[in-house]
Amino acid sequence: MKIQFLGAAGEVTGSRHSIELLLAGRQRRFMVDYGMFQGGREATNKNIEPLPFLAKDLDFIVLTHAHIDHSGLLPRLCAQGFTGPIYCTTATFELLKILLPDSAYLQRADVDRAERKQKAGKWHGEMPVALYSREEVDLALSQFEVLEYGQVVEPASGIQLEFRNAGHILGSAIAIIDIAEDNAQKKRCVFSGDIGMKGKVLMPDPDSIANADVLVVESTYGDRQHRSLQDTEDELVEVISSTMTAHGNVVMPAFAVGRTQEILFLLIDLVRRGRLPHLSIWVDSPMATAATHLTQHFFSQLDSQSQATFEWFKANSESVDLRFIADVEESKALNKIRGGAIIISASGMCDAGRIVHHLASNLPREQNAIIITGFQAYGSLGRRLVDKAKKVRLFGEEVLVKASIHTIGGLSAHADQAGLLDWLKGFEVPPKSVFVVHGEPESSSVFAECIRDELGWKNVIIPERLHTYSC
Repeated sequence: MKIQFLGAAGEVTGSRHSIELLLAGRQRRFMVDYGMFQGGREATNKNIEPLPFLAKDLDFIVLTHAHIDHSGLLPRLCAQGFTGPIYCTTATFELLKILLPDSAYLQRADVDRAERKQKAGKWHGEMPVALYSREEVDLALSQFEVLEYGQVVEPASGIQLEFRNAGHILGSAIAIIDIAEDNAQKKRCVFSGDIGMKGKVLMPDPDSIANADVLVVESTYGDRQHRSLQDTEDELVEVISSTMTAHGNVVMPAFAVGRTQEILFLLIDLVRRGRLPHLSIWVDSPMATAATHLTQHFFSQLDSQSQATFEWFKANSESVDLRFIADVEESKALNKIRGGAIIISASGMCDAGRIVHHLASNLPREQNAIIITGFQAYGSLGRRLVDKAKKVRLFGEEVLVKASIHTIGGLSAHADQAGLLDWLKGFEVPPKSVFVVHGEPESSSVFAECIRDELGWKNVIIPERLHTYSC
């Protein structure tokens, strides 16, 4: 059996792992995840590069969860000739029916806007690229097969697949794949997907897995510890309170799926506990709105604290003025608000969508605050803000950064180093091979060393992108 790492190797985004093996006398190939690279022109170039094999030669896809860096190029793959089934959890599929059409729409809108500005002589820099159309999204969605947690299926003779809860976002899964390859001992391959943090708002703790021969594990925050939830709450309360006192706005770029819902539940809970006063919150992302309603539909999959907070808010809805913005004109009107607003909008790395307009309006005013709550990839606008850029280019024009920028890492949906090590301790014996992926080089390197030192596991590998490894 061979694994080729086509993405999320030496970087966080673009998760896609190709597995090649011999079954019933012939070579078979499947993939775990097929995500989009994110973060500037280099990411675009990787998104459009050809596969090292034909899409039609893939037998099936296993999808761990709905985030675009794991799922976002599936429509392109299907348009290129992949016709097999795509396996995911029920909640993941429901989220994809929101995420993928929105992704196609944003890509097309970015291209159209750039072309208009180019014709007017107002566009500077490289042109954006539309990676797929809405019709190609519909084609991909027709190829999905959904599973419940714990359900075992056989995608091909000699292969069994089971999903367990990863505790990352709604529907997120750890993929357990048992393989009986020709003339080889049966192997259990475990792909972590993205592992959630224990004791966090919204999602339950990730399931423990007892054994694996081959383990592919994420390392997004493998080199650091998150702040405690208490410290995170304290900082969030301080930033919001001081900004409201200064009659400014708080702008929070947030991934539409997972992060937006977690922030909402936390803000409402802080009001419930008297740590914040009445708040005026605008959620300006059609996708985040749909994902929030979907989260309510899967109410039973939330943790008990979030269920209690939601029930309280239903009975005390006047405590928070929560509005979901529907159309473009309403979104534009938000930029006329000079103070007192909390605006939550996508995309989470600030590279597309309505958040870019809100940043253009709010960055130049020093009484405003921008709260960054999630990972920002190299090359993204969010990363430039985190790295304290004095000015940024938005819509082809320079915008001064006078608003205060706050990075509050304790809200991450990813486990930190301690959380990842705690999850790994659930394995009863060390896997024969461990591949550390989905992290920037420093993070993956530090985490791999931690696995060797603290757990005593020997064969820990940081794979290189496009390289193939025998297992």
